[in-house]
Amino acid sequence: MNILLTGGRAPATLDLARAFHRAGHLVFMAESLRGHLSQPSNAIKANFVVPAPRQETEAFLFALKKIIEENQIDLLIPTCEEVFHIAKGRDELPCRVFAESIQKLDQVHNKWIFFNSHMPDTVLIQTQAELLHAFAQWRGLVIKPVYSRFAARTLILPPLQKALATLSFDSQQAWVAQEYIEGQAYCTYSLCHAGHITAHTAYPSHFTAGQGATIVFEHVEHSAIFEWVRSFVEGNQFTGQIAFDFIQTSDGRVYVLECNPRATSGVHLLAAHPRFAEAFLNPQMDCITPIDHSSCMLSTAMLIYGLPAAFKNKKLRQWIKTFFASADVILNFKDPLPFLFQYRSLFVTIKLSREKNISLLEASTCDIEWNGEGLR
Repeated sequence: MNILLTGGRAPATLDLARAFHRAGHLVFMAESLRGHLSQPSNAIKANFVVPAPRQETEAFLFALKKIIEENQIDLLIPTCEEVFHIAKGRDELPCRVFAESIQKLDQVHNKWIFFNSHMPDTVLIQTQAELLHAFAQWRGLVIKPVYSRFAARTLILPPLQKALATLSFDSQQAWVAQEYIEGQAYCTYSLCHAGHITAHTAYPSHFTAGQGATIVFEHVEHSAIFEWVRSFVEGNQFTGQIAFDFIQTSDGRVYVLECNPRATSGVHLLAAHPRFAEAFLNPQMDCITPIDHSSCMLSTAMLIYGLPAAFKNKKLRQWIKTFFASADVILNFKDPLPFLFQYRSLFVTIKLSREKNISLLEASTCDIEWNGEGLR
């Protein structure tokens, strides 16, 4: 089968390419970032540079259509936030697209819509009065933009003065506030076909890039979380990749924090499973989980983000133990070039971060992210 992946900058996408290649499929890659992480991988038959999905959506979709037609693509799998731009033109693409409609994706990507449906202790913040009411309602709270990723711009337990200085009350940016809940964070990643899960993993979050993305991964069996995900996917008849963040309190209660309807680092835990590629293609297969519970990591992120945080939070011993007990997800001796050239794409992101005066995480998605544009 000929498979087209988008989002080659993400380590998860590289692991997907390798998994499909091992399963005997031909893998093609379309990316707007030149010199992206997956570009030198020997798992990819051909790479295509495409227009930026966010800034040049129509040209991006036209380029995808041309790639699909000229390479007889059978299946397109979006992996990062370009999924939203692809979903807007999904019906015009001449192959199967493993993603939901833009309207359905927005129901889970929009944090107010998602929280309002699944977490009662959440309020929408559009005015200063609503912000003051949220601070009066809860002793501790978390504030985040309605559309965001990697916890970018998220305020955790902010003092009122910082919140007032940070939030802009205009029609272009809405925020949500929810009560701060202390506990152990978990992430999930699942593959779904019309409400049926064919692959699933859950993993605790101990080390992160900034406040958000987890950078060390180890599968755990968590029946309560799986049942919540299964019920949600089935109730919404969801198709595609979907991921959730949870928090479990000391008394065992589990709360869902947010949803990401795209690939996440959970891919790394499932990629070695011999039936992982099949889980994308066979809607009837039973749900698979990772074949072992070994730990893996993004070693560069552990050095850039994890190590300073370990010093700050007095967790250096835990960081050392984790770092030397975890395998790097990019390093593969049968496919070494992505590891050797990974800093090339990092330097591009650093340059963009400085030019736009935004964080590294924000720079990594500024040409693919979607914040509700063109939906209403």
